[in-house]
Amino acid sequence: MQSDQAAEAEILCERRGAAGVVTLNRPRALNALTLGMVRAMRAALDAWEKDPAVTRVVVTGAGGKAFCAGGDIRRLHDLGRAGRIEEARTFWAEEYRLNARIKSYTKPYVALIDGIVMGGGVGLSLHGSHRVASEKLVFAMPEVGIGFFPDVGATYALPRLPGATGTYLAVTGERIGLADACALGIVTHPVASAAMDEVLEELCAGEDIEQVLTARAVAPGAPPLAAERDMIDRCFAGEDIPDILNRLLKEAGQGSENAGRLAALMRTKSPTSMAIAREQMRRGPSLSFPEAMQLEYRIVSRIAEGYDFYEGVRAVIVDKDQAPKWRPAQVEEVTSEAIAAYFAPLPEGDLTID
Repeated sequence: MQSDQAAEAEILCERRGAAGVVTLNRPRALNALTLGMVRAMRAALDAWEKDPAVTRVVVTGAGGKAFCAGGDIRRLHDLGRAGRIEEARTFWAEEYRLNARIKSYTKPYVALIDGIVMGGGVGLSLHGSHRVASEKLVFAMPEVGIGFFPDVGATYALPRLPGATGTYLAVTGERIGLADACALGIVTHPVASAAMDEVLEELCAGEDIEQVLTARAVAPGAPPLAAERDMIDRCFAGEDIPDILNRLLKEAGQGSENAGRLAALMRTKSPTSMAIAREQMRRGPSLSFPEAMQLEYRIVSRIAEGYDFYEGVRAVIVDKDQAPKWRPAQVEEVTSEAIAAYFAPLPEGDLTID
């Protein structure tokens, strides 16, 4: 485990005027999240919630490229490969509890997203009250490409996006920019990258949050996905992954180049991961946020003992050959019984959420 000093270098939690400010401080790693960062942030949030001098929390990422590109996947891969799965599970348990803490936080929670936000970074931003993003935003939940699954509250949040767009994002891992993120409600306030420092200063000075963000708001532009929404809603409402692929191929046969591209893209992803993601989207609408996090912990506990996650990280991050050998290799080989096992209660009981 990390020392407190190492965690402090990776994340800065400080009181600045009226704000508790969290700076994710691993810019060379695109601010990827470690256990030490999770613990430091949780402690800060707990302290600031009780401090009457802190009227809002502001979270930002250092370096100018990313808010947070996700969890430290390489570290989690290495722990699992070394047989230290319990250490990896500890990270996910504490990360998921932090996501739930953010969702239920009683003070305004403002994420300033100036660049990449993916995976674990989505968990630190999407569940807060204010999601402020710039034209540099790149948003994605790309986990199906590494044999993982959309976690950190995606089970709750993505099915609540308009139409079938949540399923589309979950099973393709596609990236979207500022205009689409605003149109889908992922981003609450679009602000120019050049104004982010001023926004931070004004929030720290205790100025009215809505007034600050409204005054700095910019037009996000036309959302590219708007032209594809009908196709997305038709195809990604499919019952399972083979059904979605068949619908995409039908649309492609009727002239949709994008549908054909998406079908080909999905064939490169982990069949098991996509099937898990589709089932998450089915179950998510009926779950509370804590229930969604408990379900994700069931899934991740099984993923950590499986094959595709380690193979996906090997292919994409370790060896970088971009040629994972999934098991099973085809979506048609994934059984409903195999997927149901990921969602089954854990023998030791569900993750406790405060």
